[in-house]
Amino acid sequence: MLTKVENINFKTVDNEWDVYFDMALVMLEEIMKNNAKGKRTVMIVPVGPTQQYPILARLVNQLKVSLKNVWFFNMDEYLVTPDKAISYDDPISFHYRMNKEFYELVDADLIMPENQRLFPEPGKEQEYDKLIEDLGGADLCLGGLGINGHLAFNEPPEPGESVTPNEFAELGTRILPISRETKTINAYGYQRGDLRGMPEWCITVGMKQILASKRVYIALNRPWQHGILKHVLFDKVQAEIPASLLKQHSDVCFCAYKELADDLF
Repeated sequence: MLTKVENINFKTVDNEWDVYFDMALVMLEEIMKNNAKGKRTVMIVPVGPTQQYPILARLVNQLKVSLKNVWFFNMDEYLVTPDKAISYDDPISFHYRMNKEFYELVDADLIMPENQRLFPEPGKEQEYDKLIEDLGGADLCLGGLGINGHLAFNEPPEPGESVTPNEFAELGTRILPISRETKTINAYGYQRGDLRGMPEWCITVGMKQILASKRVYIALNRPWQHGILKHVLFDKVQAEIPASLLKQHSDVCFCAYKELADDLF
């Protein structure tokens, strides 16, 4: 079922797995469309969710779809200090999860070169933004939705900090402390509740890069997303709800499963 909310196309599928399958298909179709035209594919991609990646890897392998002209720019990564990334061997590292849940699953003759599997790095924020821009911008940006409305790790402004939606929309890749809300929900989801073991810092692609993408696809796969989703869809556009800025984009799709979407409309 497809519903329109302002500029957002809201798709409802039967169950959680269908969200991942739909997301994998959207990625595959973009790659195949561009391959057929002899064009590169540039995507900004998330860790959270990741269940779409094994599905995509299987489809790529079965259909023999080359990823040689595909660039993946990961949205973000955890940092142990403001200038040092988490070890790439740490199971909660986004590098680790991309390798285990996608790159190592794709046939060697199909996978993109390592220099096209990109992550933001401390001290190279402007280089990251420039590389996306030099490649023509992202054809497709995919992501999830944080409990406080964040996209990637674009956390809402601190209380008392005055930021207009336009100012927030211009923020590029940068280093940030992770909010307590985000640390708590991520500890619950990925660390068996180990809040003390969660990183305090992150590096994230900016709202500017997300909003400059030609298309944006947001996967809604957690029951608790219902709460913030109501505010994203029906409150005014505001920096305090970062995902609400997507209502100013011309091509956005949210995909949720029925139970999560119940009582929204």
